[in-house]
Amino acid sequence: MSNQPNEITIAVLGAGGKMGCRITDNLKQTDYRLLLCEQAENGIARIAQRGLSITPNDEALAVADYIILAVPDAVIGPLSEKIVSQLKPGATVILLDPAAAYAKQVALRDDCTFVVTHPCHPALFEEQDTPEARKDMFGGIAAKQDIVIALQQGSEENFDIAEQICIRMFAPVTQCHRITVEHMALLEPAAAEVVAAAAACIMKEAMDEVIRMGVPEAAARSFMLGHIQIPLAIAFNNVNPFSDAAKIAINYGYDKIFKPDWKQVFTKESLDEVLRLMLHLDEKPALK
Repeated sequence: MSNQPNEITIAVLGAGGKMGCRITDNLKQTDYRLLLCEQAENGIARIAQRGLSITPNDEALAVADYIILAVPDAVIGPLSEKIVSQLKPGATVILLDPAAAYAKQVALRDDCTFVVTHPCHPALFEEQDTPEARKDMFGGIAAKQDIVIALQQGSEENFDIAEQICIRMFAPVTQCHRITVEHMALLEPAAAEVVAAAAACIMKEAMDEVIRMGVPEAAARSFMLGHIQIPLAIAFNNVNPFSDAAKIAINYGYDKIFKPDWKQVFTKESLDEVLRLMLHLDEKPALK
């Protein structure tokens, strides 16, 4: 397989979805031959708004060297069962989330390569170069971000090309960290969603509660956002130590809010459980 972008064909399945459109907008600026696959009417409309056309799945899968599955996590398993047999020999599938891969829900083929990637999103304390980049909280438009990538199975040569594709589709990328699929699952959902996202929602609920108790909304928002940034800076960047009084309050919070065994969310049993729920494995979705 050629390493030259203009000789590489990429099919994006789910190209008209939210993530699919982000990927499409970046990859259409490259020399890769891009085939966009979408079945939902609103997704087809988004592609048309970009002046681009849709390629039928079967036609794209027959010729694509790299296939990006920009579809919901719960669909990846049944979708892979449907499409992997249609791939041409030596093709590479790129998954955008580790959930299905870690849960062994992806249909594999010995002659094909399977890569998993995910954006880190713009880092909280990372300096961005422009006002547009500072407003790009998600990344992939103007803000610099890192990404992670893992080889689930297959060719190192294909993996190297897939890495360059991933860097382009999540651009601008500062650094690409190669890890394992298990590492990625520990990061998300365990660390980033089960822990960090839950903590973020608790912080928002805390703000809502003090507003309900009479604190003016503008004051509560200003105070909380400032006091969220400070402990994050202390904990992650060691800018200052927590005061003795703050340490007492933090320990009190641990006792009142968190279960003593909360780190069990990183065990295989817990990961299996949350991924089973996230992927709806007890109620597999039917593909149209």
